[in-house]
Amino acid sequence: MKSIMVVFTGGTIGSSKQTDAIDVSSSGSYLILERYKELYGEEVAFDTIQPMNILSENLHAQQWLELARSIRSIPQDQYAGIIVTHGSDTLAYSAAMLGYMLSATQIPIVLIASNYPLDDERANGMRNLQEATLWIQRQGAPGVFVAYENNRSQCKLYLATRLMQCEAFTDQFRSPYELTLGTLRDGQLQPENDSRNPALESLAPVTHRWVEKIAKLDQLASDIVYIKPYPGLNYELYQWGDNKPKAIVHDLYHSATAYSLQSGSASLTAFISRCQQDGIEVYLTPAKSIDEAQYASTASLLAAGAHLLAGIAPEAVITKLMLAYSLLSKREDIISFMKHEELYYELHRVN
Repeated sequence: MKSIMVVFTGGTIGSSKQTDAIDVSSSGSYLILERYKELYGEEVAFDTIQPMNILSENLHAQQWLELARSIRSIPQDQYAGIIVTHGSDTLAYSAAMLGYMLSATQIPIVLIASNYPLDDERANGMRNLQEATLWIQRQGAPGVFVAYENNRSQCKLYLATRLMQCEAFTDQFRSPYELTLGTLRDGQLQPENDSRNPALESLAPVTHRWVEKIAKLDQLASDIVYIKPYPGLNYELYQWGDNKPKAIVHDLYHSATAYSLQSGSASLTAFISRCQQDGIEVYLTPAKSIDEAQYASTASLLAAGAHLLAGIAPEAVITKLMLAYSLLSKREDIISFMKHEELYYELHRVN
């Protein structure tokens, strides 16, 4: 049986309690493989590389390029699959970006994390590693995925571009519609049958006109602002001179709405108009579908010049925008890219 390459990046799964704080260490990541053998007694041939060793909250956008280059350098014909250990704090963003960047993979690439350091009895990191390993050995399909155990002891398999941020109070990851590819059990996927899921056998390698262009990127546009609304948000606090953002991703309330009265410091409509004058595009997300965004307030925001991105998680929107502004220069091309180009199954199409 072929070996599995493990790509260490640090994070909680590669950390330990050091004096009075949790931090990464030079040997922390490699301990997970020693523990794997101790716990499961399985003779799995692991090879390892460690392109970085950081707490994931310290990740910056350019490191995604370095990480993707390291993973692309792995000779895929020599390995059954690749496992990437990652911190939970920014896992959803890294998963989305790696899903876009590595969509042409010929073997499974599975990102895993741990809710606690591995020496904590509450940690799920070892079980995530075990399920990812067994699935790669027994059933794994080409593609980019995340394997993560929830609080019901179910290891869920997510498509990389369909993962949303981990919740602070529960340590649980989410996805649009709470939809996953299914549950991993002893290396077998028990699929979640839903028409919004692509068939596993059709996932990869993905080929489209952006694959090679994305692979050649040496810089990522990261001058994008993300705003979450709340009652009383004063948009006049957002001011810029020459150093202005290329785009703004603006979150929406659950009905795909936000404050839409025409004037006042809390008016998103007025803010969008100001952004239009300053050459800054505003993208609104999330929303189930364009058809379901029927409130008059949403129509007012679109009339002011905003673009509604439906059926896609905010994390996937933000990382896709970074690619859009790295690949393209014309306004209309970027807008079309965001609305109509699907890079790696990031769009959920309502039944």
